[in-house]
Amino acid sequence: MNAWPFVTAAWGLTIGASALVAALSYRAMRRAENAARALRRS
Repeated sequence: MNAWPFVTAAWGLTIGASALVAALSYRAMRRAENAARALRRS
């Protein structure tokens, strides 16, 4: 039985999940920066 399709799928899942986490972290960072800016302005 060839294991490579499963290895490839696992790698794809890992990379996809990492990209998702990075995007969510970036969005949260931007939101926090905007909140801090709004607090500074008020």
